[in-house]
Amino acid sequence: MTFCLNTILIKPDEGMEIKYAVILLHGYGGDGKDISMLSLNWKRHMPNTVFICPDGHETCPINPSGYQWFDLTKDDPNYILEQSIKAEKKINNFINEIKQEFNLTNDKICLSGFSQGCMMSLNVGLTSDKAFLCIVGFSGKIIDQINLKERLKNSTETLLIHGDSDQIVSPTHLLEAKDFLVRNSIEVQTLLIKNCEHNIPIEASSTALNYILKKI
Repeated sequence: MTFCLNTILIKPDEGMEIKYAVILLHGYGGDGKDISMLSLNWKRHMPNTVFICPDGHETCPINPSGYQWFDLTKDDPNYILEQSIKAEKKINNFINEIKQEFNLTNDKICLSGFSQGCMMSLNVGLTSDKAFLCIVGFSGKIIDQINLKERLKNSTETLLIHGDSDQIVSPTHLLEAKDFLVRNSIEVQTLLIKNCEHNIPIEASSTALNYILKKI
């Protein structure tokens, strides 16, 4: 099947039934290949899982070889929200294609993402009609709390991980997102990693893996 987003698929070994999917959304200026590196270790522990790593639907102007989920060249919150909602529609279409292709329901799909991909995972995951298996977000934030509050439809359990030395997306956004989720009765776990900048270190990857394994 041809999907609406160009994507890298890491399927289970031959003969293994696909029971779960992990959708990994890359950060600003990245691509599916970047974020697919997470699957190298995770795949050994989740033999019945397909890992799905799409490219963003737009070329990134500051890195033409990479992609974006929404434009960040304008420092305008209303514009960013508008663009992110457009991206949500693309990602929702993509998820529907994935569900059809692999005969999966939301509760068998983990949404995960880094930075801008984390932001999209939270928005898509929490505004869906049905809850997902879980959301795992690295180094991200909630784009617009007022807007998300108005559109909340489920209580997908969530793990948020951030570096305390992140200069790109402030770690204060982790605390803000946690507060938002708690206030809206969404179960959330968090990890703030010491001396970690804007990346996904081994500690973050391992913590995320163990979290997902408990769900499946």
